Amino acid sequence: MTFNFDTPPDRRGTDSQKWQKFAGRDVLPMWVADMDFESAPAIVEAIQRRAAHGIFGYSRPVKSTVDAVIGALAARYRWQVDPSWLVWLPGLVCGLNVAIRAFTEPGEEVLSLSPIYPPFTISPKSQGRVAKNVPLALNTTAGRWEVDWQALEAAVTPRSKILLLCHPHNPVARVWSREELAWLANFCARHDLILCSDEIHCDLLLEPGAVHEPMGVVAPGESGRTATFMAPSKTFNVPGLGASFAIIPDAALRARYVRETAGIVAEVNVFGYVACEAAYRDGEPWRLALIDYLRGNRDYLMDFIAREVPGVSVEAPIDATYLAWLNVAELDLESPVKFFEAAGVGLSDGVPFCAEPGSHVRLNFGCPRSTLKEALSRMKAAVGAR
Repeated sequence: MTFNFDTPPDRRGTDSQKWQKFAGRDVLPMWVADMDFESAPAIVEAIQRRAAHGIFGYSRPVKSTVDAVIGALAARYRWQVDPSWLVWLPGLVCGLNVAIRAFTEPGEEVLSLSPIYPPFTISPKSQGRVAKNVPLALNTTAGRWEVDWQALEAAVTPRSKILLLCHPHNPVARVWSREELAWLANFCARHDLILCSDEIHCDLLLEPGAVHEPMGVVAPGESGRTATFMAPSKTFNVPGLGASFAIIPDAALRARYVRETAGIVAEVNVFGYVACEAAYRDGEPWRLALIDYLRGNRDYLMDFIAREVPGVSVEAPIDATYLAWLNVAELDLESPVKFFEAAGVGLSDGVPFCAEPGSHVRLNFGCPRSTLKEALSRMKAAVGAR
């Protein structure tokens, strides 16, 4: 099958949060992490069939939906998940907040590796906890971001209760190795931490040969302290439908988690379940075509930035996701986001990701190549005109 990623529908004037931000302005939105592609035809068709039923009451997943998820986890990751381990959620960020409430007390610490996407630091603070960020180290010799093991060990205190892991990592797009994951699992065991692994980008590996290893597969012996979070939303571009799930093998840990959802977590909507099942059961041809297209976008971006935009760099390979973490420190801008927005490109500021002011921005390249080319040309012109 062939899929068209070059000419998606125009999102201007729609309910798109991404495009509404710059409504009425000639600014290309390259910020929030949703893509400008139509979702997989299998998902669209499944939703149309369900809509034709005409009744949209409270819903629970049917067996075929659960089977699609369990089957995909087994096929892709050799992970044999019992259906009872699944906790359905209306969104992954919601799920992280529930984990923080369930596994910590007010004033206790939640560790994460920074730079990190904002909910990792906002969620603990929103729940009256302490967000403690441990900076990743850039290994210029190996050409990759790495965990600073000494800094992580030094950051732990008796009040540390959770490690939030982003795997693959947003925004640096690193796919963690099995060895690194095993060390992190051991680290959590030694310090009696709950390990919450956000694996929402796990099906968006761009580097040929890259392998995603779910934390539950790497460290099955630590299942009593592990919660894994996944969703079809990023991969299949259905974040607006809100179907995510936690995988919590340990019954006692799962009971603590579920208890905290009572009265505050909404039900997954009808179309979320439908999209989830269609994505995992029938969406693989589309996903593979998407990966190929995103890989082309990534390669074009990396080459263009290196050749055409002095003062801007991608410091390490983009192994996964459709997000580029750009170092703009050499430009010495008070506000890189405002600078590029004035040039017609809307980016994410690095500061909410725990970057130093003026040092980094994040660019979403989940868009038609023509849009990416235009955005990069605008960035080049703006830098050249300084």
